[in-house]
Amino acid sequence: MLQNPAQVYQNNQVTTATPGELTLMLYNGAIRFIKQTRQAILDKKLEKAHECNIRVQDILHELMSSLNRDVPISEQFITMYDYMLRRMVEANVRKDVEILDEVESLFGEFRDTWKEAMILAKKQGQAVEQP
Repeated sequence: MLQNPAQVYQNNQVTTATPGELTLMLYNGAIRFIKQTRQAILDKKLEKAHECNIRVQDILHELMSSLNRDVPISEQFITMYDYMLRRMVEANVRKDVEILDEVESLFGEFRDTWKEAMILAKKQGQAVEQP
């Protein structure tokens, strides 16, 4: 099966990314899918809203499963990711864009902090991995 150039590029990005870059991609993907969920709700395309919401939930599951439980701060990440997951389920049931705004804001904070950590680590010659 032939892939279009965009798919090939995306596959290459994922397969060559560092763990830190993969985490950043997950944060960005979650934000993108939250925006799509919101727009689908506003457009009354409830099946599309559900599908996009589930994608965010899948990302949260991936973030939780990739945490290194030996690192003490990972428990705080688990708590936050679990909260965000519960809120996404609630937003899906209620089709509530205000909940989506809350979770998108949290993802934005995680992403921005993660970017900063990656920049600082790069300056120090270190790699950044999710706790």
